[in-house]
Amino acid sequence: MPQGRPASVPDDGLTTRQRRNRPLVIVHTGAGKGKSTAAFGLALRGWNQGWPIGVFQFVKSAKWRIGEERALRVLGESGEGGRVDWHKMGEGWSWIQRPGTEEDHAADAREGWEQIKRDLAAETYGLYVLDEFTYPMKWGWVDVDDVVETLTARPGHQHVIVTGRDADPRVVGIADLVTEMGKVKHPMDAGQKGQKGIEW
Repeated sequence: MPQGRPASVPDDGLTTRQRRNRPLVIVHTGAGKGKSTAAFGLALRGWNQGWPIGVFQFVKSAKWRIGEERALRVLGESGEGGRVDWHKMGEGWSWIQRPGTEEDHAADAREGWEQIKRDLAAETYGLYVLDEFTYPMKWGWVDVDDVVETLTARPGHQHVIVTGRDADPRVVGIADLVTEMGKVKHPMDAGQKGQKGIEW
């Protein structure tokens, strides 16, 4: 494996091994495609390490059957690697009309966040994928300061990945790794809708 060399080493009293094994908050944001895809790729790596994986999917329709869900569920049930639990937090892409009111969707998002808080406190998972979680924060459904405080104070060794556009600067500020996906070109620019195997 290539050996990465840090640009600088902080004077924090930690050994190289201790610093290397710190649990991370990771944010995938930006207008480009690939935020969730990259997070699910990390979930595969975590599964291979034997970590229990918790996926909490916000705002995508609960009826959608995306490829990563099926693959990770099969892997989680295989008896190899870590277990995988997949939680869907209600309905409601912002640009698709779904049954229920905005308050219903907000309540689903808040309950989803409360479940994540319970799981973090119980150290249920080694890796959490909070997919499309930037939107409930942006829309005011979930309190950003509560998210920042909870993620900062989480116990044990728990990695957390947050995906979605327009990540709040407060979340970016406490993250250890932030990637902004930039769009250069996308088929939708030419009027092409999403397709199987690429978007789901």
